[in-house]
Amino acid sequence: MTTSSPVVDGNAPIQDFSQCHAGIVKRLHLLGELPALLAPAERASQIAEQSVSFFREAIFEHHLDEERELFPVVLLHAEKGAEHALVNAMVKRLTDEHRTLEKLWKHIEAGLKKVTKGRFDDVNADDVQRLVAQYLAHADFEEKEFLPLSQTILGRNANHMAALGLSLHMRHAHEPVSTYL
Repeated sequence: MTTSSPVVDGNAPIQDFSQCHAGIVKRLHLLGELPALLAPAERASQIAEQSVSFFREAIFEHHLDEERELFPVVLLHAEKGAEHALVNAMVKRLTDEHRTLEKLWKHIEAGLKKVTKGRFDDVNADDVQRLVAQYLAHADFEEKEFLPLSQTILGRNANHMAALGLSLHMRHAHEPVSTYL
């Protein structure tokens, strides 16, 4: 009885190495994409870190300034009747928007803090975009509607404007100048 040895393809070992190289080359191309992805990730981390500081140090304080200083003085000096009712409605709207924006901020803040550490899994992009859109609309309403009316009301008496300025100055006299404004 003759035993025959299996037929061995003489090129098989070389083909095995070649197939390994195909997988290695594929992974190397993926690795080559990494540097281009690191810069946006670093930028995302920086933006998140700056935003966390900015909201805590500037925006929340800005809301307090408006609610403690600006809104009451404008209400106090608005003419009785339609003007006072308009200012009252605007103040209510702006204050309600402050609470809504602050609540939305608190909802996304934890995720942004994780982004500062390179973790991107807990940020809801829709919530971030909603905060940005709502705040831009809020600021636009203040700039176009409330602040011009406030200027008119307080501008009727220079002492009213000076008192507001002094009050704001005294409130912030002990604070360092913010680099965010």
